[in-house]
Amino acid sequence: MSLLSRFLGSAFVDRAPEPEEPESMRRIQQQLEGLDPETARFLSAFAYVLARAANADLSIDEAEVAVMERSVESLASLPASQARPVVEIARRQARKLGATDNYLVTREFRRIATTEQCRKIVHCLFAVAASDDHISSHESAEILAIAEELGITRPETIAMRAQWKEKLAEFKKLPGER
Repeated sequence: MSLLSRFLGSAFVDRAPEPEEPESMRRIQQQLEGLDPETARFLSAFAYVLARAANADLSIDEAEVAVMERSVESLASLPASQARPVVEIARRQARKLGATDNYLVTREFRRIATTEQCRKIVHCLFAVAASDDHISSHESAEILAIAEELGITRPETIAMRAQWKEKLAEFKKLPGER
């Protein structure tokens, strides 16, 4: 029996969560009962990473939530009644544990996703950020960081970002400018 088992008791050690799976993902997966575990794992990471980008400016508005819900629904063919609570938990977890789980969940997403799925989520991140017709510099920087963590090259991410040029804060005119 290991020292940890003797100290904490085997019942506790047997139920300890996998260390590589962040708490945020476990909470989201609880809403995805009925899905196979790998799909639930993927969706929980996907939803959290969307919330991470949406929360970059310390605010997740209803327009961003709506795009997140549609993304989760379409990705897994989930009904809105199931996608809504998944997104809400991801939203709460990103606000509550952001600094702790942001990198951990994104790293887990990269581990379980294909390169194409990583590219697709970056497109979704820009769509979420642009949902209010304005991609703030904080949101843009966060998306660039996420893309890098996902192994997407900077030039590729910049090319994706260029598709959203009219929504980027740095290219928008200030009030009163022509």
